[in-house]
Amino acid sequence: MKSRTWMWTTVVSLFAALAMPVGMAGQDNPSQDHKTKHHTYKLIDMGTFGGPNSFFFSQPVVQSVNNRGTVVGAADTSLQDPYYPNCDTPDCLILRAFQWKNGILTDLGTLPHGFSSTAFWVNDAGLIMGGSENGDIDPITGIPENIAVVWRHGEITSLGTLGGSFSFGNAMNNRGQVVGLALNAIPDPFSYLGLGTETRAFLWDKGVMRDLGTLGGPDGWAASINESGQVAGWAFTNSTPNPVTGVPTQHPFLWKNGTMRDLGTLGGTLGVVGALDAGGSGGGLNNRGQVAGTMNLAGDLTYHPFLWDRGVLTDLGTLGGSNGEAFWINDAGGIVGQADLPGSGTQLHHGFLWQHSAMIDLGTVDGDPCSRALVMNSRGQIGGASTTCTEFLHAFLWENGGPMVDLNSLVSPASNLTMITVNYINDRGEIAATGVLPNGDQHAILLVPDGDCDDDCEGRIAASQNNAAPVPYPATMTQGSESRVSPVNQLRNRFGQRYQAPGQQVAPRD
Repeated sequence: MKSRTWMWTTVVSLFAALAMPVGMAGQDNPSQDHKTKHHTYKLIDMGTFGGPNSFFFSQPVVQSVNNRGTVVGAADTSLQDPYYPNCDTPDCLILRAFQWKNGILTDLGTLPHGFSSTAFWVNDAGLIMGGSENGDIDPITGIPENIAVVWRHGEITSLGTLGGSFSFGNAMNNRGQVVGLALNAIPDPFSYLGLGTETRAFLWDKGVMRDLGTLGGPDGWAASINESGQVAGWAFTNSTPNPVTGVPTQHPFLWKNGTMRDLGTLGGTLGVVGALDAGGSGGGLNNRGQVAGTMNLAGDLTYHPFLWDRGVLTDLGTLGGSNGEAFWINDAGGIVGQADLPGSGTQLHHGFLWQHSAMIDLGTVDGDPCSRALVMNSRGQIGGASTTCTEFLHAFLWENGGPMVDLNSLVSPASNLTMITVNYINDRGEIAATGVLPNGDQHAILLVPDGDCDDDCEGRIAASQNNAAPVPYPATMTQGSESRVSPVNQLRNRFGQRYQAPGQQVAPRD
């Protein structure tokens, strides 16, 4: 029986890069007055519904805390999943969507006859978007069906499908419009997620799901929506598979008022809004209509972040290495992601900020060799993870010109949870993060700004700064010959794995 663990639960995006260390001379890093810059955070553990873990959905895709402090995610119960072994968690426990508001954790429930659910996004009006089982079994795959849903004032509403057995909401705006993907009933050998029928980009508005079409091929995915109702995503342009990717040519698009515009290519046959290995991003479109994402270069063996702005497509480059990916763009046009460092024989990459036509290396913390910048708010605060290059180790915050700070050093009083990654930062500076307990269990965490750093706090920050050169890791592939992850496997990876805590094995890159 097929495993369902890749379906719509939390995920780690695979880290892949080939590079050597690079100096920090290019980093915008003015002299610091730490006492006026840094502040402490109050840590609030979301807890669980009786099971071991709670989660935020994959980053960078979700708005897991809105600008009113409401938090959404999913948490284990203590009940065994009746669909064993097709389970949504490694513990095979029923997983339930939660809302945390004013100190109260609420189980949002499921569609009738469903067991598990999860919440991905909460807008500033309090509308919550996510997914739920509906109690039916998919006739093609034999696994339980999952449907995009919204919760309003505690009441759940199914967004439906386009005639198939699955739908997934990827992003939502403050008007309550939802975009994502939904299956229809037309057989399709190139179907995303391998569910057998065509996968189409949708816009759900006022109770109606609309098929946004494609760029000429069978499939599409809507990744982002802004406040004016513009939609960004990607779609196949034909039905002819390419020799390297194994799938038809796929271009990013911008949809507006019924028209889908092809955003072009950097020479390759594969592009997404957001990052390739994350399966795209809900943060790849801003309110100015600028689109950020990742495209293959000619030959489909390397890929770079891009910016599309009023008809102009710009290759943002890397930090000197082969590959780079963009995750998020804010309304000021700042873009964050990760990019390879120069040289061969290593797999090093750092988080970056691209602004004013320049890419800034954000560095790492605690001597870690790699980092990944995942999200950025309107104030320019950047969050992400400092890593081993394959595993998340330390959640970080970068603001006011840097340097990068380990968020664990800003929590007062100290916690027994180690925060390994930032999932979202709202415009009030409240941070949704993933924390790991000493026994390895993971909990969803909210960090609330709570005063200025004192001398002890500043000492912890100083101790966490990375003053050593990045540590080179042996190459597993020769420069330029790496095998790209296929689009289908990228999306399965996105739906299939939890965040990686220290010591957890990472799935191999194929």
